[in-house]
Amino acid sequence: MSTAALLVPQALAGSAAAAETPDAPTRRAEGVAAVTYDLGDQAYRLPGTGEPVEIAGTVHYPKDLGSTPRPLVVQLHGLHETCADRDAEAARDAAVRAGDWAAADAADRKLYSWPCAPGIRPLANDRGYDYLGEELARRGFVVVSVRANGINAASLWGDDNASARADLINKHLALWQRLSASGRGGLAGAFRDAATGKPRAVDFRHRVDLNRVGTMGHSRGGAGVTWQAADRHEAQWPAGVKVRAVLALAPAYNVMTEDMTAYEITGTPMSVIRGSCDGQVGPDALSFAADATARSTAGFHSAEIPGANHHYFNTRWSPESGEVAARDDASHDDAHPGRCTDPGGSTFHPQLTEAAQRGIGVAHAVAFFRRYLDRP
Repeated sequence: MSTAALLVPQALAGSAAAAETPDAPTRRAEGVAAVTYDLGDQAYRLPGTGEPVEIAGTVHYPKDLGSTPRPLVVQLHGLHETCADRDAEAARDAAVRAGDWAAADAADRKLYSWPCAPGIRPLANDRGYDYLGEELARRGFVVVSVRANGINAASLWGDDNASARADLINKHLALWQRLSASGRGGLAGAFRDAATGKPRAVDFRHRVDLNRVGTMGHSRGGAGVTWQAADRHEAQWPAGVKVRAVLALAPAYNVMTEDMTAYEITGTPMSVIRGSCDGQVGPDALSFAADATARSTAGFHSAEIPGANHHYFNTRWSPESGEVAARDDASHDDAHPGRCTDPGGSTFHPQLTEAAQRGIGVAHAVAFFRRYLDRP
């Protein structure tokens, strides 16, 4: 089942939830708390390469967890710089302007290292979706945004990169399954207040329904969640876990994959979204996802957002953050002021602001996950 219509009307039209479409997320959601956990920058090593990867994430959840287990949504960011090294960023920019590609590559390696050099803070790419985590938590979900800087810094490409991201999701899900079932395991006692960094005790035991899991992946994370949910890889889900909804946000697939069945999803609802001014992911992402779900017996939703680019979906990648490597990736020209297109494109749309783009993304995500995860 496939549709190119916008998801929000078909998911919410005529329902009580239609009146709850969120405003642009600029405020802290009421009734929501946030904690982080970090089991170490080198919590495990990638098979084959031995490169280190962290187990860390940010959790948004209703302050009142109640007595009924809540559905869990896992968010996964994409490929972006890992270390906030402003000197390396300046050196890279200067080298690119001078055409010194060896110097640009040397600076790039510093920006994509893991763990980061002493004195250089990691880029918290997982925090770029706090606005979405807050909004979903306000509607009753427990949301964990996982960090994948170690994978970003690793020498992995294409399907191997998607597979590593899927494995990272499964590692986090296994930790949550144990925490929810017994209150024990690697996450027990690991939570810290997301604002202050001080330890915070949160009792998630029997509060998270691992039979109602949704995943959202952005950019390379979109390829990761598709791979993780694919029919061929369901056997790798931790025991007691059921993924029931997959949202690929501007997914960066390996469109040259030799084995399309590695991404094929036939029984899990999926939505794919792309902006018309995406400087990283072309329209083929939508057709790739459509091919992957061509034999699906569940829902498939596809939408292109006019005037949206790639980076604004992640606040840390967006210019208003002032963060290292943040930028507007849309294409512009002097003949179309205030308008944008994708690379090589000829159709220009008024470019959305950062807040407006995220507001539309939130509306899609909330509609999608409520449709498929609200009921046990």
